Amino acid sequence: MNAALLVILFFLVLCIWLGLQARKGKEMTMEQWSVGGRGFGSVLMFFLLAGEMFTTYTFLGASGGTYRSGIPAALYAFNCFYFVIAYWLLPPIWKYAKKNNVISQSDLYEKKYNSQALGILVAIISVIAIIPYLVMQLKGLGIIVSQASYGSISPNMAIVVGVIAITIYVSASGMHGAAWTAIIKDILILAVVVFMGIYFPLHYYGGVQPMFEAINEAKNEFLIFPEQGLSISWFVSATIMTALAFYMFPHMLAGVFSAKSAKSLRLNAGVMPIYQIIIVFSLLIGFSAIIQVPDLNGADADLALFKMAKMSFDPWFVGVIGAAGAMAALIPSSLVLTATATILSKNIYKVWKPNTTDQQLTKLSRMLVPVIALVTLYFTFNGGDSIFTLYLMSYSFMVQLFPALFFSLWKRNPATVQGAFAGMIAGIIIVFYSTVTETSLATLFPSLPQEIKDIDLGLAVIIINIVVTLGVSAVTRKSVNRVEEEADISHIAR
Repeated sequence: MNAALLVILFFLVLCIWLGLQARKGKEMTMEQWSVGGRGFGSVLMFFLLAGEMFTTYTFLGASGGTYRSGIPAALYAFNCFYFVIAYWLLPPIWKYAKKNNVISQSDLYEKKYNSQALGILVAIISVIAIIPYLVMQLKGLGIIVSQASYGSISPNMAIVVGVIAITIYVSASGMHGAAWTAIIKDILILAVVVFMGIYFPLHYYGGVQPMFEAINEAKNEFLIFPEQGLSISWFVSATIMTALAFYMFPHMLAGVFSAKSAKSLRLNAGVMPIYQIIIVFSLLIGFSAIIQVPDLNGADADLALFKMAKMSFDPWFVGVIGAAGAMAALIPSSLVLTATATILSKNIYKVWKPNTTDQQLTKLSRMLVPVIALVTLYFTFNGGDSIFTLYLMSYSFMVQLFPALFFSLWKRNPATVQGAFAGMIAGIIIVFYSTVTETSLATLFPSLPQEIKDIDLGLAVIIINIVVTLGVSAVTRKSVNRVEEEADISHIAR
């Protein structure tokens, strides 16, 4: 057993121990297990939400995407638009959730629109869309541990061991376990990524400026937006799309519900952009590998970070890097498992069995964790997409929930439950079809100007979603008003 593997195993055991310790002194009711009893203050919320933002995409996908595509992927990864939305959107959501005892994403839609059916639809969409997200994390975990252990553990074995670890502490501690482990994970990632982002340009090029000068001379196309494809038009639209989708994920909203106050959420939204500077260092790792580790094609581009690490450091430090990367996969995955189990039990099973008690729901949620983990393992072992592709696909699905939630926060909601239904279904069908057939605006409308053809399809579908939502809402509202008027006339006549 090499030194790198020993370091990784140490941090894995530490994660399990912290996750199990988190439940001490707490009765694991449904609210405690799923949203931490709504008792997380600003500091813990900071680590929890940061734990969601710095995943295997940040660790491998951002550097790999930069290695593969250069400046378009780099600037796309550095997206602070999330926090503008968070500052205004999250406090009213938290206040409503607190007042109405909302503990899951589907609860929010169900109560906002007074429709169990809409809650079920949101639950189904969320569970389907969250699978690519979990697969992305687990694929990253496999790559990280296998690479960091110098092949001592295969990617599949690493994934299985990681899934067993998070299943143990998520089943036991739920949101509390995820929050505690997020603290050590964020500290470790901050140290590792910042160090490598500074070290690689200095060691191999003599600094950041000489690195970019070398890249400009060898591959100048990597430092500009292309005229088509990953153009400025794509960048702007994809950035907006992912920002709108970010807090639509069930585990993100579960994290929001666990906050102690609306003020702590707004404070975090103000601080997080500073913390996101860490992504710059991840991008510098990707840029430094462009010349030093040539010819990584397709999904192999995600290996850029570890190729650089293994040719630069001793095995024990590669193990530390591997441990940081593994935790970047484990902590977000634990939040996803908690949120998904909550949705399946509370928003699907309880609709079928309405007399289910909270105690029974808590037990069921914890039992569902290994089931969801096994389903995700199946898709992980039978999929071949790169981390970057999985990331975009998952976001394109989740952003279809944004219009209905956004309209529900208005003083006078312009969307009816029928409109919300129609908009979501139309959006999901189009995204699914375009994903399966690899359709884009360019293939659909080849004669359009290039700026329009390059617009991210997910954002284009959102516009269709909004039009359908408001159109159907206008028709159904008139029908409801007409029925109410006829009922009033009939009542007066009697």
